[in-house]
Amino acid sequence: MERREFLRCLGSLVAIGAAVALPKPEPVRAAELDPKPAKGYRETEHIRRYYQTARLG
Repeated sequence: MERREFLRCLGSLVAIGAAVALPKPEPVRAAELDPKPAKGYRETEHIRRYYQTARLG
């Protein structure tokens, strides 16, 4: 087996192994989703902290 062919096969095996090892995502139930997501601007705690540090006076 040539070196390039060996490396190509090795790369494929690593990719397959990584795909198998990844955890499967759990399905999200419709009842768990927020029926009406908030729209527009929301002032959260990290935004308030930013405003405090960005004041010019």
